[in-house]
Parts: sequence; C-alpha cells; structure tokens
Amino acid sequence: MKKRLYRSRKERMIAGICGGLAEYFDIDPTIVRLLFAGLAFAGGASIYAYIIGLFIIPNKEEVR
Repeated sequence: MKKRLYRSRKERMIAGICGGLAEYFDIDPTIVRLLFAGLAFAGGASIYAYIIGLFIIPNKEEVR
C-alpha cells in the first residue's frame, strides 16, 4: 500500500498539518509541533509552509 500524506483528523490542534506529518513519518506529533514552533521563531519559514499545506494537503476523508 502506498503511503499518502494527509491532514490528520484525530491529531489536530489547528488544521491537522503537524498531526498528518507525524502520522506519515510515524513519529510523535508533539515533536513535529515543536519543530514547527521553533522554525516559526527562527525566521517564520514554517508559518508559510503551514499555510501552503492548508491548501495542498487534503483531509483524510478526501483521500481516495
């Protein structure tokens, strides 16, 4: 089965981007959230990546 990236429905705080990345890479969602927060304070690149992810990464129910 092919692995697909999607926004998580159960590991969701805002839009499920970090939860979806954590499920895809099989790591704890807290680690991904901390990385996103750290990068946001270090220059803001993760904020732009998160916003782009909102439009590009589908919700789990939308994946077929």
